[in-house]
Amino acid sequence: MSAQMATSPVVTRIAPSPTGDPHIGTAYQALFNAVFARQHGGKFVVRLEDTDRSRYNAASEGRILDMLDWLGGVWDGLKSDASPRKEDEFGPYIQSKRAELHRTYAEQLLESGAAYRAFDTPEELDERRKAAEARKDSFLGYDRRDRSLSREESERRAENGEAFVIRLAAPTEGQTVVRDRLRGDVVFNNAELDDKVLLKRDGFPTYHLAAMVDDHLMGVTHVIRAEEWLTSTPVHKLILQGLGWNEPEWIHTPWLLSKGGKKYSKRRGDPSVEDFRKMGILPEALLNYLGMMGWSMPSGEDGAAQEVFSPAEMVEHFTWERVSLGGSTFDLDKLRWLNGKYIREVLSLDDVTQRLHAFGTEQGYTEGIANNAYFHAVAAMMLPRFETLAEFWEKTPYFFTEDYSINDKAAKLIADGRELLPKLQATLTALPDFAHDTTDAALRGLAETEGLKAGKVMQPLRAAIAGTSESPGLFEMLEALGKERVLRRLERVMEGQ
Repeated sequence: MSAQMATSPVVTRIAPSPTGDPHIGTAYQALFNAVFARQHGGKFVVRLEDTDRSRYNAASEGRILDMLDWLGGVWDGLKSDASPRKEDEFGPYIQSKRAELHRTYAEQLLESGAAYRAFDTPEELDERRKAAEARKDSFLGYDRRDRSLSREESERRAENGEAFVIRLAAPTEGQTVVRDRLRGDVVFNNAELDDKVLLKRDGFPTYHLAAMVDDHLMGVTHVIRAEEWLTSTPVHKLILQGLGWNEPEWIHTPWLLSKGGKKYSKRRGDPSVEDFRKMGILPEALLNYLGMMGWSMPSGEDGAAQEVFSPAEMVEHFTWERVSLGGSTFDLDKLRWLNGKYIREVLSLDDVTQRLHAFGTEQGYTEGIANNAYFHAVAAMMLPRFETLAEFWEKTPYFFTEDYSINDKAAKLIADGRELLPKLQATLTALPDFAHDTTDAALRGLAETEGLKAGKVMQPLRAAIAGTSESPGLFEMLEALGKERVLRRLERVMEGQ
């Protein structure tokens, strides 16, 4: 395996762990890494960090890459320059396939004295940790007892087949200073640093070692990652120093927060990217919304920050100075609103129609429905009435099937207007066509003859042919459904009374 090091003016990366459904934080970090790389004509890398074999999920690898392909389908800049699906000479880009290389550098740290072997069993470590908690010790990390082993004893025990891990020999005095692009110098007291495991008993590296080795060999110049990794950065800096390597520039982006103020987390049930996709959120809208998280476009002439923008516009205007460190609350209502703006104001009707049909087919809504003029007419009628692709299909069953349900409110309207139903049937049967103006005049004429307000005539008709009181304009709906289908539905409702 080659240990050749990549060279490029700017190289960024994301390194998600394949442990479940793709996290929204992965998409968030991908966007910021890709935007920064594209702004500087650099390289954007996707690497899968699968060293945690206890939580590894094989199917998750494909789902993460599929998610990035889905988002990259609307912005080429998000398509990585190297990944497990686009290998180059600096790969492979699945970390477990680089384990031999990681072990080589763990041995190098061991040889230099920057790391040491620890032979404690998991049971011993658990027992000592519980004892430290019972004593209410301020430091609950590894107690470093095997750090004092002589090199000769350490090598003898290893040669005798005794299981061990390799730990970082972190300094215990002084301070380690991390320079973060967004926060300046962040100072860590070395007495509070843990001797982190670098190589596990099974021979697999931990994230700490593998990420730093791979970042260096892949030429990563800027590590742009979530704020939660800031506290691990002194460990990462010490690993790089132990190997005689320069640091990348550290940039820790602000947390994404749930509405309750806690960190956005799929473990607490916050939606994943796949959940948003199944809701019918557009990839453009999701990227746009993620771009608003912790960063803002420059203000326009009205003094307000631009809310609707493409990733390409983000590349043009992006600066780290416009990133806010307070953490951003992920608001699903705001995302839905933004998605609706894309549907109504950004995309063409033809584009919306194509996406509705593709989404419905994928989700099983459109069995037997062709993407034809009728479908386009329905989409145009519904355009102001839905914010997500799924919502369109949830609101329109009566346009595509005779097996639609009648909700309670519609059933009451039908019952209240039951004496009008035969008159509605006769009036509509007599019409030469169902053009908008024709049905409008006929129904208003019926209302006048009956001495009723127009709504009293139209409400039971709408309820009967749609099963709901919430639908597009009645006359547009009548024209789209057509005379035969409308009369058949009226007949069925009357027979059911």
